[in-house]
Amino acid sequence: MRRSRVVAVLAAGGLAVAGCSAPGPAEVTFYADGHTIRVGPIGNCDITTGVCAADPGAAGTLKVRPGRSVQVSVPKEVAETPWKITVQYVNGKGQPQPLKEDIITSRDRYAYTATPPTKDDQIVVVEIAQATVISRTGDPNDAEPITTALWSLQVRPA
Repeated sequence: MRRSRVVAVLAAGGLAVAGCSAPGPAEVTFYADGHTIRVGPIGNCDITTGVCAADPGAAGTLKVRPGRSVQVSVPKEVAETPWKITVQYVNGKGQPQPLKEDIITSRDRYAYTATPPTKDDQIVVVEIAQATVISRTGDPNDAEPITTALWSLQVRPA
């Protein structure tokens, strides 16, 4: 009986401590060809402190067949800010094609579908860049976007 009370107290204490920890960096979800992966940022910066962190190993990898789309879901922390999606393709001969970039500023868009231009084209990289708009002078006319976090999916042909 005494042992079960000690275990219960320790478990409750562990939950209380876990509840006090700061949340980790936001994760972006990529889905393609029946597979899903959640990835953390490969780089992120706190603009209030100027502290940046890099984690190149956080990039995700999925196998995707040519002509198949990649669906992206971003969390609230990203959707409520300006964000950009960059998609890199190669054609059926393996030749790089122009990058496709879309800037999302609606502050309520949580998903994006990257679709290759043709059935022979292969998506090779999908990246999400979260931005914050700041002005160094305080004048809104000279405000510029600053990338604060970057997520990356590397696609392997299936």
